[in-house]
Amino acid sequence: MEKRIAVIGAGAIGGYTGGQLAHNGFDVTLIDPWPEPIAAIRRDGLAIEGVTEEEFVLARPRTMHLTEAQQLAKEKPIDIAMIAVKSYDTQWAAALIGQYLAPDGYVVSLQNCMNEERIAAIVGWDRTVGAIPALLAAELYAPGRVRRTVAKGASHHEVYRVGEVHGRVTRRLEELVAMIATVDTVKPTRNLWGERWSKLVVNGMRNGIGASTGLSGNGMDRHDRIRRVSIRLGSEAVRVGQALGYELEHIRMHDPETLARAGEGDTGALDEVEAAILAEAGSNTRSDLQRPSMGQDMLKGRRTEIDFINGLIAEKGAEVGRPAPTHLKLIAAVKEVEHGKRPAAPENLYGI
Repeated sequence: MEKRIAVIGAGAIGGYTGGQLAHNGFDVTLIDPWPEPIAAIRRDGLAIEGVTEEEFVLARPRTMHLTEAQQLAKEKPIDIAMIAVKSYDTQWAAALIGQYLAPDGYVVSLQNCMNEERIAAIVGWDRTVGAIPALLAAELYAPGRVRRTVAKGASHHEVYRVGEVHGRVTRRLEELVAMIATVDTVKPTRNLWGERWSKLVVNGMRNGIGASTGLSGNGMDRHDRIRRVSIRLGSEAVRVGQALGYELEHIRMHDPETLARAGEGDTGALDEVEAAILAEAGSNTRSDLQRPSMGQDMLKGRRTEIDFINGLIAEKGAEVGRPAPTHLKLIAAVKEVEHGKRPAAPENLYGI
């Protein structure tokens, strides 16, 4: 029987993934709390843009506003629920969709940060799966319009990583991988937690910086002082992850240990990491305009995920005796901008 898929959160990642799945013939319902995207998709379809004209897709998934979700009680249960909301909305999204799951249905965290534990607390560990959009850079730049900012096939590594919390490759995981493979490259991983922390390191290096400085992805990479702050953030996060016992993957194509040493004053490691960052900035001109997701949230006046990214790194660091002082300073800078005490500018991080 055809699986019913619900995607809660029709933003950049949820809209891109859910829209592509719907376009590829899967039974997808997008559920979102914001009226404008739902109205736009119903009227005009979901426009998914890429770097090339060939990547353009106009998807027409079924949609529901949050206030309409109770209609699911009258329908065939949901087999796969993908949560793609911001981390601070994880619990209510899991509680909302959990009551409509099929007996063997499960919930997939298609998010940044590490939200599997929050989801499992509501639906159970046996119904919780992780999916990491590790190399999917996208933005919701207008209602019903998602733009991918890195071309398909641009990376030699898989865009999505999907894993069970216990690390085994199960039949349902293989089924999920086959579905997502119609969207982009994907691999089943036995190292969900190491993959999660590795992506958290990337987000910890970039999202808060984008929010506090107003710089684009390439802008922060080309700015000498800001780039060094980013590397220190990555270094601290790697050391915390290692202390927690995670098996870390490559981080923005950097070896984790090299990144850690680069932020600790190893000149050779720093030269290697900076050269790689600058080469990447030169190869993707689309990132001259595109901001990390937290920078986009700041522009829209929405709450940031700073407490769930850098805040989590600092919290776990304190627990294992690996302080993360640069993360704490970045959190303070982001909150000053978020609360309107100062405008976003590179100078906000000069004292870090």
